[in-house]
Amino acid sequence: MEEQEVSNDTAFLRSLNADVKTNVHFINRSKQSARAWWLDYSGHPVSYGDIRTNELLSMTTYLTHPWVFRTSRNGAKLLANQLEVYMPAAATEYEDDGDPKFLDVFITTPVYSLQEYCLVLIRKLVQEHDFGRLDIPESLRRDLRQRPDLLKELELINSRRR
Repeated sequence: MEEQEVSNDTAFLRSLNADVKTNVHFINRSKQSARAWWLDYSGHPVSYGDIRTNELLSMTTYLTHPWVFRTSRNGAKLLANQLEVYMPAAATEYEDDGDPKFLDVFITTPVYSLQEYCLVLIRKLVQEHDFGRLDIPESLRRDLRQRPDLLKELELINSRRR
């Protein structure tokens, strides 16, 4: 599992305990492979790998364990059940052995602004070393060079939660 370094600023968004277990199927309904990230007890994002389009990742997780999803290719934001941070829900149905039944969680692409969508598309079509050759304002070139950054996005989410 891949782990990313995180500053103390992201510590508010983290797993709290492993008291109440739940089972989920993370189902990728986006048009790109999705990378699943669990936020550990320190708020560090830990990768649980990629989920190809129309496939699923079955996970046993806990109610206080946050998950985020990004595209595998370029780290663009994805949503889980229309949320940028998914907090597992309590099971409402149980198997005969008492284990919770799996809940379906759908990974989808958010509605990007026109500028965000264009930046994603240009990054896909143009090599980074050619950004300077594009006939666009310098501010857009700077935006192009700023790739999606999961840690910065988590810090932003945390700052909104304070």
